[in-house]
Amino acid sequence: MRADARPPADICLIVEGCYPYVPGGVSTWVDWLIKGNPHLTFTIVAIVADAAPREPRFLMPDNVVGFDDLPLATPIPALAWWDGERPAAVEAAVADALTALVNGAGLDTLRHLVELVLDPANRLTPRALMASQLSWRLTCATYERLMPHASFLHFFWAWRALFGGLFAILAAPLPRARAYHTISTGYAGLLAARAAIETGAPVLITEHGIYTNERRVEILMAEWIRDTVDKGLSLQDSRVDLRDVWIKTFEAHARVCYGACRRIVTLYEDNQRLQRALGAEEGRLAVIPNGIDIARFAHLPTAADDAPPTVALIGRVVPIKDVKSFIDAVAIVRETVPGLCALVLGPTEEDPVYFEECRGRVAEHALEGTLTFTGPVNIADYMARIHVMALTSLSEAQPLVILEAGAAGIPSVATDVGACREMIEGRADETPRLGAGGEVTRLVDPAQTAAAIAGLLRDTHRRRACGEAMRERVRRHYGSADALAAYARTYADLLATDGT
Repeated sequence: MRADARPPADICLIVEGCYPYVPGGVSTWVDWLIKGNPHLTFTIVAIVADAAPREPRFLMPDNVVGFDDLPLATPIPALAWWDGERPAAVEAAVADALTALVNGAGLDTLRHLVELVLDPANRLTPRALMASQLSWRLTCATYERLMPHASFLHFFWAWRALFGGLFAILAAPLPRARAYHTISTGYAGLLAARAAIETGAPVLITEHGIYTNERRVEILMAEWIRDTVDKGLSLQDSRVDLRDVWIKTFEAHARVCYGACRRIVTLYEDNQRLQRALGAEEGRLAVIPNGIDIARFAHLPTAADDAPPTVALIGRVVPIKDVKSFIDAVAIVRETVPGLCALVLGPTEEDPVYFEECRGRVAEHALEGTLTFTGPVNIADYMARIHVMALTSLSEAQPLVILEAGAAGIPSVATDVGACREMIEGRADETPRLGAGGEVTRLVDPAQTAAAIAGLLRDTHRRRACGEAMRERVRRHYGSADALAAYARTYADLLATDGT
């Protein structure tokens, strides 16, 4: 089945690894976007790792008329070692297309691959592509083309993950919609590109963080990827290892997605430099900053000066948030700020191994009486207790927690990622200048983070001035209504060209 029989929705939202199962900034943004466009109908495709049961964390708004999970990995009942015959040219064409795709060939190559898989005469079923003689030969052929100098065993398992996900995207039912809106590149971007190829409908992307950068950080940090090519100190060695293949593949996905999208939206201008580097056309680029419901936080009282000095990190306990650096910074701050209270406000179950490592780090510093992991909470309930908001992420786009804290008059200490500097210090064209709303620090620098936090906690006058600067900046530039109006215009433009 290539498409479902439901009436077409106005917008098909394609999300990966977030809504409705993972609470946090992007999921909250998706919920906000749907509720903020009640005149439109939405169907949602949630790309997930596997078919395991998941519990939604969001109640679907009334204008959501369809919802589908799309697992990237599903159990294959049995090995179909002999799956019939097909022309040798078909097998060679698939191997060539997969290789070209990884090497950045772009949308035309994906179009060719879609045509190969769609043609029933080729019998390129998920089972044939993943558990047959054909899949073995394709693995060997792409290994020889992509990384012949490195470990075949490691490539074999990477092949099953990377191309298994691609084949799942190509085989999944495609919801009918007048326009498709993906919230990232990656596999979500591939599905959006496939929709553009098969339906001709307009496609839009909104990138919060740049997916390729986030995956690159994870891949470079991953201990489960083994380096099997010793390049020494050479800058000229062109041999490809497994990390290179992973990174090249995700960059290739981005090129395909950008090629398919009529509008390429990000949250701040500096992200466009990265989009251009992966082939995004200048005339399709746009910036729509995130907005928040200012009224939800503006009425909250600020933390009392005589209350326990409190710093909070609001976010998921996952490696990309670098919670360990926050814990190390708290240990340093405690030495100079008596009575310190530190909070990590956010879900802990997404990466249980990392959470246990963070708990171990707390124990190493003997911070059990100082730092608390709250799990998922309504952050508005905590704002009146927080003096300083901290963010130690390795990668972000335009984190809503800085805006939400700012709307409540709370200054932030944040790493120099995404739009953090722009939000805390103001845009270059800010008139009049409102002043700093906190401090921006280097990545993975607990000492600098600690000094910034301690400085704000110890200096009440400066802390309040920074908080008021943030409050005014959010009021002027980051209201939810402005962002919703921009998306309403974008959707109207796309739907006017959908041909219906």
